[in-house]
Amino acid sequence: MDRKIERSPRAKIWIGGGVAAVVVVAIVSITMIDPTTSYTLAGERLRIETVREDVFEDFIPLRANVEPEQIVYLDAIEGGRVERVLVEEGAFVEPGQVLLELSNTSLQLDVIAREAEVSEQLNNLRNTQLAIEQNRLKLKSDLIEIDFKIVMLERRLERFEALGEQEYISQHELDITTDELDYWHRRREVTRESQEQDEIIRLAQIEQLETSVEQLERNLGIARANLDDLTVRAPRGGRLTSFDSEVGESKSRGERLGQIDDIDCFKATARVNEFYLDRVRVGQRAQLELGDQSFDLEVTKIYPEVVAAQFEVDLAFRGAGPSDIRRGQTLQLRLVLGDLTERAVLLPNGPFLNDTGGAWVFVLQNGVAHRRVVRLGRRNPSAIEVDSGLLPGDRVIVSSYSNFMEVDRLTIEP
Repeated sequence: MDRKIERSPRAKIWIGGGVAAVVVVAIVSITMIDPTTSYTLAGERLRIETVREDVFEDFIPLRANVEPEQIVYLDAIEGGRVERVLVEEGAFVEPGQVLLELSNTSLQLDVIAREAEVSEQLNNLRNTQLAIEQNRLKLKSDLIEIDFKIVMLERRLERFEALGEQEYISQHELDITTDELDYWHRRREVTRESQEQDEIIRLAQIEQLETSVEQLERNLGIARANLDDLTVRAPRGGRLTSFDSEVGESKSRGERLGQIDDIDCFKATARVNEFYLDRVRVGQRAQLELGDQSFDLEVTKIYPEVVAAQFEVDLAFRGAGPSDIRRGQTLQLRLVLGDLTERAVLLPNGPFLNDTGGAWVFVLQNGVAHRRVVRLGRRNPSAIEVDSGLLPGDRVIVSSYSNFMEVDRLTIEP
């Protein structure tokens, strides 16, 4: 028969001790695991710089192009065929100088037709004006004739009344003369009223006709001026540039023919990274080193449009500019954004800034680099101002962090 086997107390002690030992080993193993991630990297692949205390110059470099401060563009007011090119590109021109001659047959025919139309209308207007004047003279002549008739009848009536008292003429003849004189008086009143009304209308018509004649003559002048626009003249003096025209070439209306640059005053235009959009202001100073000379410039205009992460600014020379610069020349400028700081903690600039945004860096100590949260301020092409998190003497990795962005610790091999 089966029987129950009882375990000895010593066996129970050994089992309990083994379980306790396993638990202790597990706890120790867990506590010894390092929760941070690490990465081993060769030192020659890194750029390591030392934080220092030095003078900070708040500036950015600009690559600017030279442009004339004043530019006058030459556009074809009327299109046509190039007949003559009288000036070559790059030449100095005077105001009113003929640069180019165009021909446009359809425009010339159109002007001729307009001249004929205007001349015909002018003749019609003058004929109307002449007819109005003739009518005025006719009414005036009729009034003179009536006045003469009234004078003659008044004299006859005076004689007839004297003779009628002596009964030398009949009453019938006296009544006829009286009635006739009364008729001519009434007719004079009507003629006079007609003359006054006609005079009012005549003055209004003449004024309107004269206005119409002036308008037609102005239109004719505009039509003739269109022909003059086929001769391209310099609106001002300066250097003629971008002037590329050949005899026989067709130019359309509004097409750009060239430009005249002001040779006495130049400006610089530059494109700035949008990172500095809030820091660039009108009136800020820029410096130009050209040869052994130094020149000052000033920001005069900031264009609001941002294209390809850049915006454009115009800079003007303060005082006399270089005498030997040319349009299109490239200049290297230093745009001063703020005052010079004599004592500042500086970290050399590097690609790491694009990876971390300046929020943290890897600080190297005894061959191991650890993450450290920092706060960075202003920067220039060579250095970044440190507001907090770093001290002079700290060694910082400033090369790119793109391969170990998720790593907390770097082990640097010698």
